[in-house]
Amino acid sequence: MPIRTQSDLPAKEILEKENIFVMDENRAMHQDIRPISIAILNLMPLKEDAELQSLRSLSNTPLQVDITFLTVTSHESKHTSKSHLNKFYQTFSDVEHQRFDGLIITGAPVEMMEFEEVDYWAELCKIMDWSKTHVTSTMHLCWGAQAGLYYHYGIKKYILDGKVFGIFEHRVKNRKVPLVRGFDDYFMAPHSRHTENRTKDIQAVKELTILAESKEAGVFLAIADEGRKIFVMGHPEYDRITLDSEYKRDAGKRADVALPKNYYPDDDVSQRPRLQWRSHGNALYSNWLNYYVYQQTPYDFIDTAGIVRK
Repeated sequence: MPIRTQSDLPAKEILEKENIFVMDENRAMHQDIRPISIAILNLMPLKEDAELQSLRSLSNTPLQVDITFLTVTSHESKHTSKSHLNKFYQTFSDVEHQRFDGLIITGAPVEMMEFEEVDYWAELCKIMDWSKTHVTSTMHLCWGAQAGLYYHYGIKKYILDGKVFGIFEHRVKNRKVPLVRGFDDYFMAPHSRHTENRTKDIQAVKELTILAESKEAGVFLAIADEGRKIFVMGHPEYDRITLDSEYKRDAGKRADVALPKNYYPDDDVSQRPRLQWRSHGNALYSNWLNYYVYQQTPYDFIDTAGIVRK
């Protein structure tokens, strides 16, 4: 799938080296097709890493995707330069009168805080409220999923005794739902979090359906409102070395950091981590774009008069 970005986005060069088709603005202007418009609210501190992971995940369908990166104004990023944000990001006030086919709300390293204590919580609530009328389908990731479940349904998160950290086996619970089409009965996916949403709390909300969960890591995937809201508790977008970087960062600060489970061969940190989740991660994003974004987009998004004239 061609990913449309600004021509000088740093991630573009890396993606092209990986043989991922990235289309800049000039070439996209000559394409006589309607692209899917996806906004990515990037709440991660290392925004350039998250950009790269998001674009990789969206690159496995024949659809053309037009990406808009969003940032919050009520929080000052300490790990991404202002010049990068000013050049490649828009704020909610820039886009609040627009409509998007899809929205991705990323995770954020604020899970140990109460939602109301997060400095951009009010702004995020405003965006999630706006998404109900201006976005065809919203995918919430990790803390973004916890925030979405709390905002939309009042579902609380709970601090775990130990961090859920590693690659875990999950079971598909409802194969008839298109979001998990093509999934095996069991699949692997990354988790990295200190908190959880409890299965019984999600099951108690009739609008929510759990599609996949793990005995060790809990709920992984839930859906509501016929796919207009999707909640992913793990990180299917993670690269091979993301957990490795997290582990070595934390191990350099404390001696009690546990190894990520099912990640290093023989639990040997000197060995290259196993990549065990890419195919199902790609299937998840492709199914979302196809069945819940592209197929569900209202006709008034399309220039039907222009099509009829041809």
